[in-house]
Amino acid sequence: MKDNFNRNIDYLRISIIDRCNLRCIYCMPEEGISNLLPHHEILSYEEILKIVEIGVDLGITKIRITGGEPLLRKGIVSFIERLAKIEGIQDIGMTTNGVLLKKFAKDLYKAGLKRVNVSLDSLNQDKFRTITRVGSIGEVLDGIEEANKVGLKPVKVNVVVMKGINDDEIEKFALWSKEVEYQIRFIEFMPIGQNAWKKELFMPKDEIKEKIENKIGKLIPFQMKKSGPAEYFMLEGAKGIVGFISPITTHICVRCNRLRLTAEGKLRPCLFSDRELDLKRILRSGASTEEIKETIIRTIHLKPQGMSEQSQPLRPMSTIGG
Repeated sequence: MKDNFNRNIDYLRISIIDRCNLRCIYCMPEEGISNLLPHHEILSYEEILKIVEIGVDLGITKIRITGGEPLLRKGIVSFIERLAKIEGIQDIGMTTNGVLLKKFAKDLYKAGLKRVNVSLDSLNQDKFRTITRVGSIGEVLDGIEEANKVGLKPVKVNVVVMKGINDDEIEKFALWSKEVEYQIRFIEFMPIGQNAWKKELFMPKDEIKEKIENKIGKLIPFQMKKSGPAEYFMLEGAKGIVGFISPITTHICVRCNRLRLTAEGKLRPCLFSDRELDLKRILRSGASTEEIKETIIRTIHLKPQGMSEQSQPLRPMSTIGG
């Protein structure tokens, strides 16, 4: 399944819910999203499974479940179990804020989930509360530990770096990789949503790396299979790995292999574009399998070669899917 620029599209990220139990400053306003979708407007699990089955016929092999916070949706474990039984799916991951992860990790692993990415932007409780506005960092750390314990490996910890907010913790996160076998991944602050993006908060990958090497030691390149957009390194003697995802300063679009399905059934070819086609509408109008396939193929052909300086989707991240 190739796009117009010969990229193989084999990865589908699925948002199963638009609700979240945190209010991260770069994702949604403090009061939350006022226009949450009524439940009947969110794709049912059956509809999602049908889309995945059709996607597999077109070459999709990798699925990532996102939200909002996916662990808030009822029936998540049985949904993962059904998803894992679809022939052709080789990998199922989930992005979560980790608050409920300790409760669900073991059952998710048994159901067929392979790995988790956990968003964690501070290791300090007060700063964690400033960034997320609610919640306890202890719950997240317990969830990460439990996920690793039950076999959801490698656990990837995603840190969105914001200058003047959490950049003073870069070295702390990097040092953590010496103690634990997680992948600690620093992500450049991305211009997503009308009001969340502030240029003065942006910190480029090279500056993040420089802080680590100046204070801690040399980052040794580490080759990972199927590393996606991340570049990986190790600190000498570390149990874990340090990664960098730099959508703004590195041209990672050249190897983008993904589509995104929003909770209300819009299929998006690119995170940084507001182009999308309405799969839910055609699903619920009784479209045939071939018609749904054609819509997926049309979406792939809408995929841009890369983001431009003007790329800034108007939707907040919580409505696109992490």
